[in-house]
Amino acid sequence: MAVAAEILTPLSIDELRKIDAYWRACNYLSAGMIYLRGNPLLREKLQPEHIKNRLLGHWGSDPGQSFLWVHLNRVIKKYDLNVLYISGPGHGAPATLANSYLEGRYSEVYPDKSRDEAGMLKFFRQFSFPGGIGSHCTPETPGSIHEGGELGYSISHAYGAAFDNPDLIVTVMVGDGEAETGPLATSWHSNKFLNPIRDGAVLPVLHLNGYKIANPTVLARIPHEELEALLRGYGHKPYFVEGDDPAEMHQKMAATLEQCVLEIRELQQHARSAGDATRPRWPMIVLRSPKGWTGPKDVDGHKVEDFWRAHQVPVLDPVTNKKSLSIVEGWLRSYKPEELFDANGTLVQELRELAPSGPRRISANPHANGGKLRKELEMPDFRNYAVDVKSPGTTYVPPTDVLAHFLAEVMRRNMNSFRVFGPDETASNRLTAIYAASKKTWLAEYKPEDADGGELDVGGRVMEMLSEHTLEGWFEGYVLTGRHGLLSTYEAFVHVIDSMFNQHAKWLEKSKKDLDWRAPVPSINILITSLVWRQDHNGFTHQDPGFLDVVTNKSADVVRIYLPPDANCLLSVGDHCLRSRDYVNVIVADKQEHLQYLSMDDAVTHCTKGIGIWEWASTDAGADPDVVMACAGDIATMESLAAVEILNKRFPDLKIRFVNVVDLFRLMPQSEHPHGLSDRDFDSLFTTNKPVIFNFHSYASLIHKLSYRRTNHENIHVRGYKEKGNINTPLELAIINQVDRYNLAIDVIDRVPRLRPIGAHVKEWLKGQIIESINYAHAEGIDKEEIRNWKWAK
Repeated sequence: MAVAAEILTPLSIDELRKIDAYWRACNYLSAGMIYLRGNPLLREKLQPEHIKNRLLGHWGSDPGQSFLWVHLNRVIKKYDLNVLYISGPGHGAPATLANSYLEGRYSEVYPDKSRDEAGMLKFFRQFSFPGGIGSHCTPETPGSIHEGGELGYSISHAYGAAFDNPDLIVTVMVGDGEAETGPLATSWHSNKFLNPIRDGAVLPVLHLNGYKIANPTVLARIPHEELEALLRGYGHKPYFVEGDDPAEMHQKMAATLEQCVLEIRELQQHARSAGDATRPRWPMIVLRSPKGWTGPKDVDGHKVEDFWRAHQVPVLDPVTNKKSLSIVEGWLRSYKPEELFDANGTLVQELRELAPSGPRRISANPHANGGKLRKELEMPDFRNYAVDVKSPGTTYVPPTDVLAHFLAEVMRRNMNSFRVFGPDETASNRLTAIYAASKKTWLAEYKPEDADGGELDVGGRVMEMLSEHTLEGWFEGYVLTGRHGLLSTYEAFVHVIDSMFNQHAKWLEKSKKDLDWRAPVPSINILITSLVWRQDHNGFTHQDPGFLDVVTNKSADVVRIYLPPDANCLLSVGDHCLRSRDYVNVIVADKQEHLQYLSMDDAVTHCTKGIGIWEWASTDAGADPDVVMACAGDIATMESLAAVEILNKRFPDLKIRFVNVVDLFRLMPQSEHPHGLSDRDFDSLFTTNKPVIFNFHSYASLIHKLSYRRTNHENIHVRGYKEKGNINTPLELAIINQVDRYNLAIDVIDRVPRLRPIGAHVKEWLKGQIIESINYAHAEGIDKEEIRNWKWAK
C-alpha cells in the first residue's frame, strides 16, 4: 500500500537535527548501560578498567524502540496526547530506561541517579549488575507495566490498559521474535473487543529488525504482500516505515506516526459524536529497521548490524582485546556525546525541550503506576445474596450461580471500572446472571440468530475469547492501570496461564516489597470452576487440580488460595478478594449443585478465621479427639462429612474433630505468612499426637508441603487427587482416588488404635459399598440415589 511517509517530509531541517540528536543520546545511554562502569561521558580515552567485567544486556532492539519513542514525544507535544508505551521485545529495557532518564523521570524516582555525570555513572553501573536492575522492563522501571522478560503478552496488556480509558493511546512495540509466540498471535484479535466510544486506542508497532537470538524471524522473511495481507486480515490498516538511513527514516516515521494519530482521533470522534461503535480498521505501523541499528557493522570479519549477532552484546571482549576496545570506543563516540550533554553531564537544554513535561512524559504517565488512579469499587452487601441454610448439609445449591448474582450488582455499580473475563465459559460456569447487568463485548459481525441467547453487545463488559492467554493479559493490563475484575476458567486449563501468573506474581512481589513509589493495584481474582471431581463426560483430560501447586510456589505475600465449601462462604470470599490489593487470589468453587452448610453469619466468621472446627459435625465435645477429620474443597467436604456420618453410626463413642479449611495459606506458619496459624493454634486444631485424615481437593503433596514443619506432621495423612480418572461418576472418581466416604472411613479405622481390633466387619462392609457403587455407576451411568441426594442427617 502507499505510505504517506514516503512522499512527505514533515520535519524541518532544525527539527530533524534535534530529533536525531535526541535519538543519538538514547542510543548512547543504551550502549553505555551494557558496557560502562567508568568514564560515562568518554571525557578521557576508554580504558579496559572503564568496561564492566561481565557484559550483559540486549542491544539489538534498542535503537528501533528509541526511534519510535522520540517520534512519540513529538506527536504527544503537538497534539497533547496521553500515551502509554509498552515494550514487547525481550530484554529491551535499555531503550525504556534511557528515555526515562533523559525525560528526568528516572532521577525523580531514584534521586541518586541524577541528571549529571555522577548520576549517569550510577545509572550505567546498576544495569545488569549484581544488586542492580535487570535487562528487561522490570517493576523498577518508571513508565512500565510490562516486564517483557517473557514474550507474548505485550498486545494483550496494551488492550487491557486501553479498556475504559477513552483518552489513552497505548503504543505497543511488538518484537518480531515475540510475534512468533502463540499468545501474541492470538492477541491481534483484541481489536474486535475495543469499543471506540468508551475505550482508548492501541497503536501496535511491529518491529521487523529481522532476527531473534540466533535465527531470522518468520515475519521478516515472508513477502511484503503476505505480511500486509496477514495484518489486514487481523483487522488492521498497516503502514510501513522501512529503511536504514536515519534522515530518511525520521521523515518517514514523523509522517506515518502523525497520520496514525490523526486517524485514531478521527475514528474516535466519529464513533463518539455519532454513537457508532462499529469496529474501525485501526492503524498500525510496521517498522523495518536493522537489528542493532547504528552499532558496529562488523566485528572480526563477522556481520553484526542487521544480523543476529547484534541481538545481545555486539562486541564481547573489550576488556582483554585492544581491537575490540577500540571498536567499542569508536561506536560510543559515533554518537558524539560531547554535543549531547553539557559540562555537568546533563542533556543539553534544546534537547530537553523535545520531551513532553510532567505527566505527559511517557515515563511519567500515571497509568503506568495504576495504583495512583485506582478507585475503590462500590460494593453491594454480599449478605443480601445469602442462601438460607436452616440446617447444615440439607440444601443443594450451585455456588457459582449464587456468586453470579452478586457479581452482576458489582458490575452495575462499577460500569467503568469492573469487568469479568472468561474463555467462552461464563454460561458454562453458571455465571449467566452477570448478563443481566452487562452482556458480552462483541464488535465483530452480528447475525439475526445472535438475538436468541447470544448475549452479545458492543457495550458489553463481559470479556469472552477462547484464549486464556489473551484474557489474562487483558486482565493484567486492566488492573495494572488501576481497574478491577474477575476471571473464571476451567480448572484443568487454567494451566494455560501458569507462566503468565508467575510473571505477574513476581511483578507484584517486587512492587509490593521493594518499590514504595508504586501504589497498590487491585488484585487479580481467578475463579477456578468446572472442577476435577465433576468431569462426568470430559474425563481424564479435564482432571487436573495442579494449578494450586503452581500458586504455592510464589511468595505468600502476593498469592492466596481459597476453597470455600459452600455458596455463602464463596460470597464472603468473593467480596474479600474484590476489595483486596496486590494479590493474585485463586478461588476454587464448583459450578454444580452442592450441599450448603453455614448460615451467612457463620460463613463470614469461618472465612475470616480461614480455618476452623465445625462443632455441629464434631463429636469430640472439646475433649482430646481420637481422630481429626480435616478437609478443604467442596467435594472433599461432602465426602468427609459422609464418612463422619458412617463412623458415627458404626462407632457411636468415637471422638471426631471436624476441621474445614477455606484459606489454604492459613496452614503455613506465621513465620512464613502473616495470616498463617501460630504453632499453638495449629496444635489446638490438629492435636499433637492423634491421626489427622486430611481430605483435599488437589494433590496430597501440597498439604504436606504447607505443613511439613508442623507438630504432628507424621500423623497427618492426606487424601487427594492421584491422577486417576476417566469417564466417571462423581463418586466413582472419588473412589478411585480414595477421597470418598468409604475409603476415608477405612483410613480412620486403620489409624485409630482402638478401632483396629474391632473394625474388621465395618471395613468389609465399606469395601463392599465401594464395589457396589462402581458396579452401579457402570450399569446405570449415574451414582445411586442415596449418593446423588445425600444429606447430613445428624
